[in-house]
Amino acid sequence: MDKIIVDEARIDELLSRGVEDVIVKEELKKELLSGKVLRIKLGVDPTGPKIHLGRAIPIRKLREFQKLGHQVVFIVGDFTAQVGDASDKSDKRPMLARSEIDENLKDYKNQISKILDISKIEFLYNNDWLSKLTFSDVASLAESFTVQQMLARRNFKDRYDQGKEISLREFLYPIMQGYDSVAVKADVEIGGFDQLFNLKAGRVIQEVYGMPKQNIITLSMLEGTDGRKMSTSWGNVITIVDQPFDMFGKIMSIRDDLIIKYFTLCTDLDLEEIRKIEKELKDGANPRDVKMRLGTEVVTIYHGEKEAGLAKNSWVEAFQKGGVPDEILEIHTTKDKELVDILVENAVVPSKSEWRRLVEAKAVTNIAGGEITDPKEKATNITLKIGKKRFVRVIVD
Repeated sequence: MDKIIVDEARIDELLSRGVEDVIVKEELKKELLSGKVLRIKLGVDPTGPKIHLGRAIPIRKLREFQKLGHQVVFIVGDFTAQVGDASDKSDKRPMLARSEIDENLKDYKNQISKILDISKIEFLYNNDWLSKLTFSDVASLAESFTVQQMLARRNFKDRYDQGKEISLREFLYPIMQGYDSVAVKADVEIGGFDQLFNLKAGRVIQEVYGMPKQNIITLSMLEGTDGRKMSTSWGNVITIVDQPFDMFGKIMSIRDDLIIKYFTLCTDLDLEEIRKIEKELKDGANPRDVKMRLGTEVVTIYHGEKEAGLAKNSWVEAFQKGGVPDEILEIHTTKDKELVDILVENAVVPSKSEWRRLVEAKAVTNIAGGEITDPKEKATNITLKIGKKRFVRVIVD
């Protein structure tokens, strides 16, 4: 076990950078200053095969605890993923098949190792203990909560008021996450701010089992490429395994008002340096130039400095030297649609026959490189130059 580092300045930043709330802050700070080794828990449900920057925020916070010498407990929710967390859902969440979860898990440990020292963490699966609970055990745990408490949650209340279905299965999720804290004897649990009810459930159930109640750190949520909360379900994600050029390009596409938030939550830049960047923006710096620095910082973390430089240079070649204007039409669509249908529906081209003529005349190019040669090409995330002056960016959600 590494030596515990007691550094009040680092602890203060740990408890404030990107943090929405700490329960109970004074108590947790006292424990961190005591030199005691704490067990820091994070649970992640493998609802998709790739970890995105939003999901990476609590993992990065774990890394800070790890650097101070504390014990990281990373729980893969292979059981809870089947049940489904309803925290941010406006409709009933479908159950995931075990085969889908197993497929999503294949590269999880490798991805996590991009952020954490995997050799020093407890890497656990909650199926190992949740699958062993009896119906009697679950009934006893359910006694810790009331239907009124569940319906007071914003998402459940909204769905109930709108007459939308709420499964009893969804009510069980906080109980399961809370029991995880008992199983691993968590001192601290980390999660997104939308997880607050589930995180508090850990305190309730630990008390039922006569254990000390865990402290809680809730973190800011990150918006994705379309301005909504970054979510695999919505497809607006920047994953930590995206290719460098794609990662850089997606960073360049975020809203200008999210730049400082991304610097704070997704990079290792000092807060003092981030404040300088914020002042530069307020004083009139071009957001595009600042986002180029942001993109370089993020790509460097996951792919290294050399790849980040190449990604930046490729982007400049494709978008700046290629003469792409800063503001171009963006069309959001779903996968499996043909480009021609999207462009005709949005009046970019007047008809399918005109699109075919343009393609055959080699008048349509992919800014990232190459001509469009198939009139029936499927939509991908792509920026098109049509003729000499028309540009359109297609984003597959």
